[in-house]
Amino acid sequence: MAEAGKGSPTGVPRELCDGVVSSDRDPDIMEDQVATGQDGLGCQLEADAGEKSHVCEDCGYRTPRKSHLLQHMRIHTGEKPYMCDQCDYSAKRKQHLDIHLANHTGDKPFMCGECGYRTTQKCDLSKHMRTHTGEKPYKCDQCDYSAAQKSTLDQHLAKHSGEKPYMCKECGYRTADRCYLYRHKKIHNGDKPYMCGECGYRTTQMSTLSKHMRIHTGEKPYKCDQCDYSAAQKSAFYRHQAKHSGDKPYMCGECGYRTVTKYDLTKHMRTHTGEKPYKCDQCDYSAADKSTLNRHQAKHT
Repeated sequence: MAEAGKGSPTGVPRELCDGVVSSDRDPDIMEDQVATGQDGLGCQLEADAGEKSHVCEDCGYRTPRKSHLLQHMRIHTGEKPYMCDQCDYSAKRKQHLDIHLANHTGDKPFMCGECGYRTTQKCDLSKHMRTHTGEKPYKCDQCDYSAAQKSTLDQHLAKHSGEKPYMCKECGYRTADRCYLYRHKKIHNGDKPYMCGECGYRTTQMSTLSKHMRIHTGEKPYKCDQCDYSAAQKSAFYRHQAKHSGDKPYMCGECGYRTVTKYDLTKHMRTHTGEKPYKCDQCDYSAADKSTLNRHQAKHT
């Protein structure tokens, strides 16, 4: 099998995945990942063979193509030349604007035959199918861990190295994943471009809006293969599976607390660090988790 990250795993096309980025992920985040040669979904860009002679003077990123460097530079300049004519969204790349426009048209031509899940991207569907097949093609070379997505493997590898190179200049938050840093930054700037047409809920990420919509649709795509349980969210599904297996792989080094998901451990760690990354945009209140901030903001309304 091809080494993780150097080829396309079974079931995932090696081409640019019908536009490269996932409609279930924030296009701005994915634009930056594309510009650095990885998309975080296991849909790898085929890098040109040869010397990476084009270098970014701001961060040291290297690429064999000048066009890739120019796209990458938009991370630093903030340039977003592609404008939506139906709202105030703008993008760094045309294909990301095309993906955004699907939010307005509602066109989702790729459908899962197992559960009816629909998406705008073929690579999204390939990624989704792994929830049914259990395929985990990305293997850790330091332990027996495997993952369905390359981005998940990258996050796991950070546990071995302990490295968290991406830091928020606003609050000092650090992460091993650039994608998480871009998501985190939206907490500070208050940008919530994605809105639910049913109830007006707004969020910083398309993926969060997609999850939210399941409240209205009742969709529960995550099915337990040991009982008839199904869940709307992957984290709830993992917590349920732990009841069958008893497995709680994520442990707090401070107090020994164990949990099923990395997300739960991240939230727990804030009880030790005192980190409160969720800021109220109407006063100086801050919270350790999003749900607490939401309860606080309800007082303003």
